[in-house]
Amino acid sequence: MLSPRLKPFRAVLRWQAFATALLTGVAGYLVGTNGAISAALGGLVGMIGGLGFAVVASLQKGGTAGSVLITAMRAEAVKIVVMIALLWLVLATYRDVVVVGFIGTFVVTVLVFTMAVFVREE
Repeated sequence: MLSPRLKPFRAVLRWQAFATALLTGVAGYLVGTNGAISAALGGLVGMIGGLGFAVVASLQKGGTAGSVLITAMRAEAVKIVVMIALLWLVLATYRDVVVVGFIGTFVVTVLVFTMAVFVREE
């Protein structure tokens, strides 16, 4: 069972999945199959980075404000490294990437991730 502290991340992951599906459909309609695949990959990059953040953040055992801050910084570093690695991987291997769809959906999922602070833990 996932920690109750992950509730905001689960909600945001659903929002990211919805945004990715929506933008994948739009890109597929406007550009075709490669646009849809590119948008889906962009969304997945943002979602996987967010999952990395959530996993590292959930390892926090409590304690001082300093230890919470250090955990937040570690989680953010993991998110950034994962995202950069996945961005590079897709751009280096997928020859028919539609960059606007890929980067656009990636940016939207990253922005949606920031909405986790607005999710209430009831």
